Amino acid sequence: MKKVRVLLLLCLLILCGVGGYYAYAIHSFMNDVQSPSIVNNGTDSAAEAAAEIPVWGGTERVNILLMGVDRRGQQEGVLPRSDSMMVVSIDPVSKKYDLFSVLRDTYVEIPGHGKAKINSALVDGGPELAMETVSEFTGLQVDRYVITDFEGFKGLIDTLGGVQVDVEKAMHYHDPTDKGLYDIDLEKGLQLLNGDQALQYVRFRHDAMSDFTRTERQRKLLGALAEKLKSGTALLQLPDILKSISPYIQTNISSMDMLKLGALGLTLEQSGQYQLPPMGEFREASRGGSVLIPDEDQVQEFVQEKINHLSDNEQTNSQEDTKQAS
Repeated sequence: MKKVRVLLLLCLLILCGVGGYYAYAIHSFMNDVQSPSIVNNGTDSAAEAAAEIPVWGGTERVNILLMGVDRRGQQEGVLPRSDSMMVVSIDPVSKKYDLFSVLRDTYVEIPGHGKAKINSALVDGGPELAMETVSEFTGLQVDRYVITDFEGFKGLIDTLGGVQVDVEKAMHYHDPTDKGLYDIDLEKGLQLLNGDQALQYVRFRHDAMSDFTRTERQRKLLGALAEKLKSGTALLQLPDILKSISPYIQTNISSMDMLKLGALGLTLEQSGQYQLPPMGEFREASRGGSVLIPDEDQVQEFVQEKINHLSDNEQTNSQEDTKQAS
């Protein structure tokens, strides 16, 4: 069972942005109290040392791979499979971003390892191979990653005091392998979910559309979580929030880039969120288990259509131009 897609990059960006503002506010306060507001001593140290949040100066798209893992029962030193994968593609010029969910059963070429489910790339070669695999699958240059497990997700929700979600239907499931520890027991309706309950909500997949509706619920929860992270309360809770999630997050994004992306993140608007491979652009097959075999050319065309925000007519013309040029 997939456990969770957790802490999508938008949440990371918001946290970084809030953190940047938090640091900025402290820095500004220290400068302000040194300014001659009561007794003029002939200097203006605050003006000389004005606090500024670093600005993301690049114009190229930023593509970040987020992977959620489950480390329960994992032996030390053994790489886990990525239970969930998402690419966040940010256009710093238009201040827009797109979210691409990658179904973990997608059957692709893992560079140097042959054909396999895309979520095995993390096990085969760590985050670097996972980024390379997703880059080749999507056509996007992915060179940054964030990994987290579901304990960090639960800790974040609990530190925030829960998140309000309208649960669309009753969800009940008993997992015999975990002696009931990870059972799902949710009732229908608008309610405040704690960390455990939120995890149940995004894990549930026992309905007609299985993984497809599960990813929809994950994106729905993300929206509610993102809104809560933008609140003034989150600013006050920032030290506790960062402390609760730091043991469960790994990334190759530098501290300065996190701060810059965080400041950028507070200005971003979502363009759209999509599933890869899209419906109709894969076939189901058995390869030692059920897999999804995508049409990778169509997947890459779909990605380009969405990040360039082409209309249906524009996309048709673009594809015709490409065929004529070739």
